[in-house]
Amino acid sequence: MRRTIFDLDVLRTFSTGMELGNFAKAAERLGRSTSAVSAQLKKLEEQAGTPIFRKAGRGLALTDAGETLLGYARRLLELNDEAAAAVHSIELEGWVRLGLQEDFGETLLPEVLGRFARAHPKVRIEARVGRNAELLERVTSGKLDLALAWSDGALTAHCERIGEVPMCWIGPAEGPIGWYAASGEPMPLASLEAPCLLRSAATKALDAAGISWRLAFVSASLGGLWAATAAGLGLTIRTPIGLPAKLRPLTPKAVGLPDLPKLGLVLHRAEAELQPAAARLGELVLQSVHGALQERL
Repeated sequence: MRRTIFDLDVLRTFSTGMELGNFAKAAERLGRSTSAVSAQLKKLEEQAGTPIFRKAGRGLALTDAGETLLGYARRLLELNDEAAAAVHSIELEGWVRLGLQEDFGETLLPEVLGRFARAHPKVRIEARVGRNAELLERVTSGKLDLALAWSDGALTAHCERIGEVPMCWIGPAEGPIGWYAASGEPMPLASLEAPCLLRSAATKALDAAGISWRLAFVSASLGGLWAATAAGLGLTIRTPIGLPAKLRPLTPKAVGLPDLPKLGLVLHRAEAELQPAAARLGELVLQSVHGALQERL
């Protein structure tokens, strides 16, 4: 049986195109012509020995084989980049201060810090989990090198917009949710303490839809909010990222709730040109976030 050896350069084009949702954008980012990208994709299908794309309206979608290959492509590229960083930047030293939302604390943070520590054992990382306002204040004042935060449209001097994440109503994974619009009762809202971008989005959407509501539970931490929602004390609003198994997104129309807008996600930098250690950690954060968005949304 002939052994298949995938070309990492081709896999990077494939992964980048799927990340951006457009292979013309991938060509621009990678510094290639669109014809060169098309040739790479043709080569990839030949290496795979099966179609990885299918027609979807005017565009392309992945086949089952394509979905499988994309997952492996990301893993191979991550390992390749980690190995390259370890070999070429083995003397990387210093101190990096990273801030991020609680939503990413149990999912993104362990993966990113683990990969970074293996490649750069001499770099010290200080991670701070906090709320939006605090993170932006700290990165603006130079107390953090990097901050991954939700966005209401406010930007800092040196930031990169990663994308948009859908907000959703959230209730217990099992049992009744405890409220339906037809009941005529005010909707019990579980929320983080103000100021909170998602809390504001929830109350604005409810008011616009003419649905009365009451604050049934207020928490200083995301863990407390998850526990209260799972216990049926109220419904909350969040994104699918970091959602515990004991909770589930609700279909708005099924329970009589309004649709919700998307929430921006931004990586803020303290300076335009970060020190090498901070710049490398920023690259890993972006890679992991893009992967998480594509897997869970």
